[in-house]
Amino acid sequence: MIVDKLLEKIAERQNPTCVGLDTAYEYLPEGMRKATSAEGAAEEIFAFNQEIVDATADLVPAVKVQIAYYEEWGKAGIACFERTCAYARSKGLIVIADAKRNDIGATASRYSGAFLGEKAPLLCDFLTVNGYLGTDGIAPFVETCKQEDRGIFVLVKTSNPSSGELQDLTLADGRKVYECMGDMVERWGEGTLGKYGYSRVGAVVGATHPAEAKILRERLPHTFFLIPGYGAQGGNAEMLKNSFHRGGMGGIVNNSRGILCAYRKEGGDFAEAARAAALRMKEDLLSVLGEICTKEA
Repeated sequence: MIVDKLLEKIAERQNPTCVGLDTAYEYLPEGMRKATSAEGAAEEIFAFNQEIVDATADLVPAVKVQIAYYEEWGKAGIACFERTCAYARSKGLIVIADAKRNDIGATASRYSGAFLGEKAPLLCDFLTVNGYLGTDGIAPFVETCKQEDRGIFVLVKTSNPSSGELQDLTLADGRKVYECMGDMVERWGEGTLGKYGYSRVGAVVGATHPAEAKILRERLPHTFFLIPGYGAQGGNAEMLKNSFHRGGMGGIVNNSRGILCAYRKEGGDFAEAARAAALRMKEDLLSVLGEICTKEA
């Protein structure tokens, strides 16, 4: 089961780090940026991504590929996204497509098929989705996940500063909106638990909201967390410890700019700097989480 595979890779590498391939063209070293067309830019981005993957594939269990950075280059960018996902998977990495898709009924099933289906052109292992259309918008994704051994991460408490404008509102029953969404995620995952006790339906819970993460971790015992916000957005290891269960179980922490652009602070080769940044992040996380141990539920 895919969530079990992710947990096992995290434990094997003793590293709950996800490298975010949110590769803006300007993140490439100046010497790589020679393109005069979208096709050329996409080729250069893919070459950059390949080197980042090669430099970190033995250290980290997963990559997260943000599709917006590829869509802006049109069909060449989409092809680059597809190639990047395929290349990362060929190196043994779990691939999370960060596309935040959502719709209802038949349309949601098309999104699900595009990223998670048997013949998905944009094939990935996990997909981020927006649950704010309710069960109609999530059920088609869950069905595909069951059929194809895939997973999803539903937006619950996001890392952006204005997330509280909606997510922190109090409902009539006393719950916050993010608590309500978290409870729905836990329910959507029922019947899909792996051997370590986590379901195929995960939650996006930002590192920049540690108090809320603590509440959600207690409410959602069977939900695996994708944790953005580390590094450039202000999150640190101490802040995100509330997102994990004992033994370092239950989450993976994304870092994009801090790894992709590490060479700007350190100088030298960008891939070597990315590897060094991934190692530092691993050490930072383990200093708080301790040894990561998988225990069957």
